[in-house]
Amino acid sequence: MHLIGFFSLLFTLVALIGGGVFGFFETLKSDNYRKEKKFLSLVWMERIQTISFFLITISSFILFWALGKRDFSFAYVHDYTDEFLPMFYALTAFWAGQDGSFLFWSWVLSILGAVFIYSPAYRELDQKTKVFFWGFYFLVQAFFLLMVTGPSNPFLKLEPAPATGRGLNPLLQNPGMIFHPPLLFLGYAGFTIPACLAFAGWITGDQFSWMRQTRNWVIFAWIALSAGIILGAWWSYMELGWGGYWAWDPVENASLIPWLISTAYLHTAIIGRQRRSLARTNLFFMALSLISCFFGTFLVRSNVIDSLHSFGSKGIGMPLLWLMFLALGLTFFLMLTGKAKSRALDDPVSKSGLILLFSSIFIILSLIVVLGTMWPVISRLWTSNTMGLDAGFYNRVCLPLFVFMSLLLCFCPWLKWKKGVADNKYFLLVVSIFFLSLIVLWSGGVKQILPLLGAGSAITICLSIVLLFVRFKSLRRQRIYWGIYGVHLGIALIVLGVAFSGPYKQEKEAILTLNKKISIKNYEVRYIDFQEKITPGIAIYEARLEVYKNGQKIGDLFPQKRMYRKFDQPFAEVSVLPSPGDEIYATLLGFDENKTISLKISVNPLVNWIWIGGTVLCLFGFLAMRVSGQGVDEQVA
Repeated sequence: MHLIGFFSLLFTLVALIGGGVFGFFETLKSDNYRKEKKFLSLVWMERIQTISFFLITISSFILFWALGKRDFSFAYVHDYTDEFLPMFYALTAFWAGQDGSFLFWSWVLSILGAVFIYSPAYRELDQKTKVFFWGFYFLVQAFFLLMVTGPSNPFLKLEPAPATGRGLNPLLQNPGMIFHPPLLFLGYAGFTIPACLAFAGWITGDQFSWMRQTRNWVIFAWIALSAGIILGAWWSYMELGWGGYWAWDPVENASLIPWLISTAYLHTAIIGRQRRSLARTNLFFMALSLISCFFGTFLVRSNVIDSLHSFGSKGIGMPLLWLMFLALGLTFFLMLTGKAKSRALDDPVSKSGLILLFSSIFIILSLIVVLGTMWPVISRLWTSNTMGLDAGFYNRVCLPLFVFMSLLLCFCPWLKWKKGVADNKYFLLVVSIFFLSLIVLWSGGVKQILPLLGAGSAITICLSIVLLFVRFKSLRRQRIYWGIYGVHLGIALIVLGVAFSGPYKQEKEAILTLNKKISIKNYEVRYIDFQEKITPGIAIYEARLEVYKNGQKIGDLFPQKRMYRKFDQPFAEVSVLPSPGDEIYATLLGFDENKTISLKISVNPLVNWIWIGGTVLCLFGFLAMRVSGQGVDEQVA
């Protein structure tokens, strides 16, 4: 099975390289190109992509089989599972390590490529554009296959086979492991098709059509990446026991960077499609979305930055750097040599002007995050005592920009595309709602400026969207606009949750004996019982707490400490009482033989609106996708 898995990947690698060379050679020698010309290489490239899908699927299922069977003759299975690991965690160990995650990325690329062959967008392309597209797409696929047949081979065999494995990191034994990494990889891989088609379109002289043809693919990749980030934040909140959801860790930043850039592209592409402007900008943003995915992978797997989530290097860092430089060089070459005929931009005080400003802030944020993340490396140029930037730096620099963008979302929809306001009365009503929200929030005790502006803008965005659909009947008739403004609604709910959950969180630690209590805000937490649950693979130590609000019981909490058989460090398993208002969050810090516990209780206001907003954002994102044959007038209101 080891050899079948490995040689399926190796054969696919050779086929992709051969098909790509054949396609580039045939197009480059076709000087007198006509649109009706048939390229022999195209037939073979489409076949190679289909065959690649089947062969990589075979290799992937072999690894799934080995993980499920606990075949420790596979080095990868030995490193990430053991005989005590539940089946669903054993299977998700597929993407727990570097070797498996690279194979999973290759598998997703092969699936998306096979699906793209049968998509309406693909049928619109002329022959030469298709050949160039597959040439670039094969290059990306070949890179990851080169890694999994070389330094990150998941089919290495151990002889003799060990009797047991090392086990899966307890931090990865969480339901988030089932969905979070696959969604991120789906987002990363999803940007490959639009980026490769952008390159192909520029080479064949069509700088604008690719934006329309790849619109759904970009939205799909963006939704997957958004869902992965939101789920990762929830995972961090529930698993690490520190009471937060975003620590500005380098690997958290690694997924945020492509999200920021792709979000900028989604907005400039509207101007590109409707106004036929910003051709070079859109090419650069789309290419940078994919390149930043490679950069995120580089951060996780190169050991260049210390991180809680990072993998070992295994010689992956330098190849990833070369891949990024190659893609960036190709992007600049096309931007400088391509003859783009872009129209002049509209007035700055217009919808397109604010969209451009909005996108620029996203790019500035991505640059800040990149520089902040790489600061330990950059600072080596002048000092040997390097130090990473903490969360305080990002909060001071980035949060004001995020709040400013939420303010733009309040008013941008009410501007006309070229100049002026679409409806003065409604615009003034939105302005009044914003200032009224600030007054009400201030009166309610929200005195900090950023939470005040953030919460005020979040409330205004929600009410502004309602007013938009009341004022403009054309919006109500188009499903796409339900999707677009539903995404904005989700963003507003996230902003609302962030505005309150961090600045107004309350925490208290205490050492309690049985039947003692701790008070925080208007809540009382009583320590009722302590239990031990011992299994062959894990020992669980659980405290039972009763929670009262204003003297009335509202629920029980069961925070735990867990000791895994093959890991010496204890791990906390938090317990929460979910609520749309205050969420009570309990972490068991420690205990002794007398059942005396050390406990931390947090009251996190409105934190669940982050997960609610993330869910709304992703679900409505699908409504923003265009159905085949359906036009969309993005200039409506």
